[in-house]
Amino acid sequence: MSKMIQGPWGMINISREVISRLAGIATTECFGIVGMVSSHKFSDGITELLGREALSKGVEVAIREEQLLIRVNVVMSYGIKISVIADNVIERVRYTVESHIGTKVDLVEVSVRGIKVVD
Repeated sequence: MSKMIQGPWGMINISREVISRLAGIATTECFGIVGMVSSHKFSDGITELLGREALSKGVEVAIREEQLLIRVNVVMSYGIKISVIADNVIERVRYTVESHIGTKVDLVEVSVRGIKVVD
């Protein structure tokens, strides 16, 4: 499933992969984010940080009745207030996705999957 947008010259089809990649890049640019993890591997008890090429695996995108919902699975840096980092991620993801695809993001959820001490 993908997001369909009516443009001035026709329909634009934006895949979930594109939205996931945009959200992943925006997330990793935020201060206090060590990396992202796949939600599928986490359920198996394995938490491996994703590389730059696989950021979209740490993002879940749901499109329901014209609503765009995004969940990012992150590992945060130890010693920084989690709520401040999460608010920053939410704002950054919402702004990035909305400015690139031109449609409203209804919900951004931050799922903290781990804390890591960074030297």
